[in-house]
Amino acid sequence: MPKKFMRSFNYARKGMGHVLATQRNIWIHFGIGVLVLLAAISLKMTPLELALIVLTVTVVIAAEMFNTALEALVDLVKPEDHPLAALVKNVAAGAVLALALGAIFIGLLLFIPRVA
Repeated sequence: MPKKFMRSFNYARKGMGHVLATQRNIWIHFGIGVLVLLAAISLKMTPLELALIVLTVTVVIAAEMFNTALEALVDLVKPEDHPLAALVKNVAAGAVLALALGAIFIGLLLFIPRVA
């Protein structure tokens, strides 16, 4: 593998490691995602349904990572309290919440017909 590719892969691994080591919410999203995936497998969902669940969980986890990165950037640029800095952080957290709620809705659409 080219050295540059391996270096960028290592940076990504470090970023994921940082988030896993410092962010409680990522573990919540990950844990719920694993439970949902196991439930979907036990209900014998189709490969397309399983792919939708994996994609949905991945998007929520990625959003949490983007939120963490944005919060760190805001802290770097504006370490002291500022209303606009708080707004940026709150909107980013709201985006994660919106995606998590969307994930719940997708889960309901997939699971309700199977268990009802």
